[in-house]
Amino acid sequence: MIPLSPFINHLLAQESWARNRLLKHVGKVACIDTQALQIRMKVCPDGLLEDAGAHAASHVTIHVKPGDLAMMMQNRERAFSYVKIEGDADFANTISYLSQHLRWEAEQDLSKWFGDIAAVRMVGTAKSLLQTAVATQQRVHENLAEYLLEENPMLVRPSAVTAFGAEVNKTRDDVERLIKRIEKLERLRG
Repeated sequence: MIPLSPFINHLLAQESWARNRLLKHVGKVACIDTQALQIRMKVCPDGLLEDAGAHAASHVTIHVKPGDLAMMMQNRERAFSYVKIEGDADFANTISYLSQHLRWEAEQDLSKWFGDIAAVRMVGTAKSLLQTAVATQQRVHENLAEYLLEENPMLVRPSAVTAFGAEVNKTRDDVERLIKRIEKLERLRG
């Protein structure tokens, strides 16, 4: 099991408002289920978290698809729109709020070890690397989509499907009108 609670507790220790939000959920266990592993944390009387046992009953379970983790990290405000939640809705809302508003001041923590200037540069480099990774991922998706649509057509553009559907409907209507005309002509002849 990954010990996630020390990192979260580091953030909570710096923010009394966050610990106060958790105090109404003392004793409750949250489970983050990523299909590959489950992380269970219990709310302590001081508003901090402790690792709960692997078999501790959870009050809320947050199911996360591993493939959605990158999107969740990119867009923390919408992170909970990528998950499935089971259990205590109020507890889940508190966790969601904390995930959106609790921030790690990396420069402050790194400056204690490396000094202010190095910390600023390290954080700047990390942000630049993240932006580069996101831009690269976007370009790969765009290039793959273009390849599958244009060069090796395995996919069809939605506009082409819509146009094809409209043509099918028009042809069906034309055939129905033609059948009615033929029936009318047969009645006139017969």
